[in-house]
Amino acid sequence: MLNFIYYPVSGILWVWHKVFGAIFGDGAFGGAASWALSVVFLVFTLRVILFKPFVAQVKSMRKMAEFQPEIKKLQKKYANDKQKLAAEMQKLQSEHGVNPLAGCLPILLQAPVFIGLNHVLRSFNRPGLSYDQNIKIANYWIPTEDVQSFLQARLFGAPLSSYIAMADNELNAFVPHVGRLDVILVSIPLMIVASIATHLTARHNVARQTAAVTANPQTAMMNKLTLYLFPLGVLAFGAFLQIGLLFYWLSNNAWTLGQQYFVYHRIDREEAEAKAKKVEQRNNLAPKPGQKPMQQVRKVGKSAEPADTTDAAETASAESESTGNGSSAPANGSAVNGSGDASTKIPGLAPDRARKKQSRKRR
Repeated sequence: MLNFIYYPVSGILWVWHKVFGAIFGDGAFGGAASWALSVVFLVFTLRVILFKPFVAQVKSMRKMAEFQPEIKKLQKKYANDKQKLAAEMQKLQSEHGVNPLAGCLPILLQAPVFIGLNHVLRSFNRPGLSYDQNIKIANYWIPTEDVQSFLQARLFGAPLSSYIAMADNELNAFVPHVGRLDVILVSIPLMIVASIATHLTARHNVARQTAAVTANPQTAMMNKLTLYLFPLGVLAFGAFLQIGLLFYWLSNNAWTLGQQYFVYHRIDREEAEAKAKKVEQRNNLAPKPGQKPMQQVRKVGKSAEPADTTDAAETASAESESTGNGSSAPANGSAVNGSGDASTKIPGLAPDRARKKQSRKRR
């Protein structure tokens, strides 16, 4: 039913076994080392594929933290209208370029691989079949000769497909015989280290959250679960996890811890460089000390000159009408006589006194 998961998982596991088998050999301990490293590098292969979605997840979480106050306003405004709240939230997320599904992608893709690896490891030693029968059945992409290599491999005396709570008949099916104490001595240290790695990964993730995010009651509850309940879960249910799955869990958390450190610090550095660039641009546009600010000078077009001349003439005419004793104010730069009366010279017309004098002389 889930062969589309089992075949790729078994194929990647087999390829890495061939790589490390060429280095460590195919003996009891060398085979166990190569198969254990195959599980570890199966995890690394998956996480390399999921690196870009993880970066998108981190950026999406940081963007959501920036407009968290806006989300709270919407939740308060549409507290009684869930449909409207969902529509407004989707609109807000699209405006900020945030895709909530991007954060779920790494987890959604890791779960099938974990399920597939668990099934492939159990298929090496099928219940109800003897050792001789199991080594003659291929395990999906893994051929029969490599199935035999896996079943004969021992990591400090324990097979990778064994676990503490394994039934006695299944445990006795291994050849050579495997004691439960050998499985316990290998599984418990792996369980403790995997639990510590889970706690450290969660702690590093919580430490990067902003105060606005941690103030959310749901986020605070989820943080407590990841910090304490999940690590304790590894200790409690580790007895039911095969040694190969414990290697998967340990390597997955170790990769996550290192990846978080690398990605978070790179994003911090990019944001710091972007802020410094903005400050530098602002400083370049600002006036230097002692420099007078430049003012824009308004240029008057030629079409405005006639209007200015007309306005001046109208002003002069208004001033001449407002001058007392019937005298007119000087216009166009005419001089004022000594008696204080102003006379306006109009071409073609002589003053009244001049006309009277001329008439007297004629008589």
